[in-house]
Amino acid sequence: MIIANLNGGLGNQMFQYANAKAIAMRKGVNFLVDTSLYEKKRMHQGFELGKIFKLPVRVATKADLKQVLGTFQSPLAYRILARLPLLKSLSKKFIAEAHFEYWDGLHNCPNEAYLFGYWQSERYFLDYEADIRREFTFQPFQDQSNIALAQKIQESQCAVSVHVRRGDFVNNPKANTFHGALSPSYYSDALAFLARTLPAMELFVFSDDIQWVKDNLDLSAYPVHFVSHNTGINSYQDMALMSLCEHHVIANSSFSWWGAWLNASQDKIVIAPKRWFVQPMNTKDLIPAAWIRL
Repeated sequence: MIIANLNGGLGNQMFQYANAKAIAMRKGVNFLVDTSLYEKKRMHQGFELGKIFKLPVRVATKADLKQVLGTFQSPLAYRILARLPLLKSLSKKFIAEAHFEYWDGLHNCPNEAYLFGYWQSERYFLDYEADIRREFTFQPFQDQSNIALAQKIQESQCAVSVHVRRGDFVNNPKANTFHGALSPSYYSDALAFLARTLPAMELFVFSDDIQWVKDNLDLSAYPVHFVSHNTGINSYQDMALMSLCEHHVIANSSFSWWGAWLNASQDKIVIAPKRWFVQPMNTKDLIPAAWIRL
């Protein structure tokens, strides 16, 4: 039994799910998710995976958690208590991500394990890419705004998604200190790079601060569509629309990472920021090898 701790927004949940799902499939054991952190603290839109995708996943019960974690069923408390000498044997089942880089030792975890971390690298689940893509299939759009926009993207000769994330990366002190928002120069350099290869780009700009985009980015050389109507529980539809585009300029955000990754085209060009966090951190395993880092 593999239990994945889920926390954070949709993009984080997708990484956590994909990693644990791949391990469970490799080992031939059951796969469950622990959503208890969302019951204790409001994070983004809460547990979204089960609402957005039709996933064959079961939420871990207290009995499931006790089977794997024993007496201490709180993942946050267990992360501390598992370091104590008397709990070393139990801690082998509690596996916390030690660093941001890909860790191949994770595949050697026991058949009963609780996974606590972000696991942000496709290398964790690339062997099961087809399965992950199939499970992360969006349902058809139901509202006319997104239906029309999806049609416009699919009819475009060269649709490029551009994700500009501001919001909490600017207004939340903790997120601003850790993640930070990307500069206008990143986007201008990314578009200049694409323009040298793509003759007739049509931009679909996704942002929670369209006014900032208009004030700070010169997009006058391209046809532009600004997308900001999908908010709250409907925010995920931006990711679905991004995935329909041919090429991508992503933010330092797991949300647009998945929007680009779910585009299965072998010919796509994806521009990603070298600096994913404010402080220097090795993100070589986060960005797929075929993507361009600027």
